[in-house]
Amino acid sequence: MKQKIVIKVQMACDKCRAKAMKIAAIADGVISVAVEGADKDQLVVIGEGVDSANLTCSLRKKLCYATLLGVEEVKEKDQEPEPEEEKEPSTSSTCSTGCIQLPVCRQCPPYPTFYEVAVYDPSPSYCYIM
Repeated sequence: MKQKIVIKVQMACDKCRAKAMKIAAIADGVISVAVEGADKDQLVVIGEGVDSANLTCSLRKKLCYATLLGVEEVKEKDQEPEPEEEKEPSTSSTCSTGCIQLPVCRQCPPYPTFYEVAVYDPSPSYCYIM
């Protein structure tokens, strides 16, 4: 179960913010750490199975003032398939099996096309391929 933990930490400078984020990032189960709030004094930690009380105590030991503001469960958005609407025919080309190829630009060809050209030389009895 993912949870979002918000901890208010006294962080006056960038060095303190970096130190707080480093402490939170090495905790077990942490997925992401961010600094939020109007004064950038709230540390938002998202993770699975993170001990919020232990994290707050470790922040108190290193940075002095730290207060646990809230712990809430992160609900993942349900990905429901949306009904496909009628789309305009695309300008991409398809091969003979029906798979979609790279889009075709109307102004210029997509890639230069190279063909092997057999050059006939009348003196020898064979052809050169360039």
